[in-house]
Amino acid sequence: MSMKITTRQIDGVTILDLSGRILLGEGSVQLRDAVRDLLAKGQKKILLNLGDVTYIDSSGIGEMASALTAVHHQGGDLKLLNLTKRVHDVLQITKLYTVFDIKDDEASAIASFA
Repeated sequence: MSMKITTRQIDGVTILDLSGRILLGEGSVQLRDAVRDLLAKGQKKILLNLGDVTYIDSSGIGEMASALTAVHHQGGDLKLLNLTKRVHDVLQITKLYTVFDIKDDEASAIASFA
């Protein structure tokens, strides 16, 4: 199953709803392209909703870290929402859990961009 990305806007925050597997190749490229497209359009408040991500590999984690760096370089902010246990565990193992701003519910995540 490949990754799907749905984009929506709430209060000036762009939410990318990700579902499926973020893997080396197609999944990580889709994520990179989606974030770059948003930055090119001047959308710098980005929330990655990972609630429906079933699997992520090191390439997917690397792409999320790269996206965070790219957004910060543009003066924006990228946050994570609804981590599954698997994604949470991978972020803990890679010591990236403290690098990302991680939220558990969408309303507080959106409010935190203010």
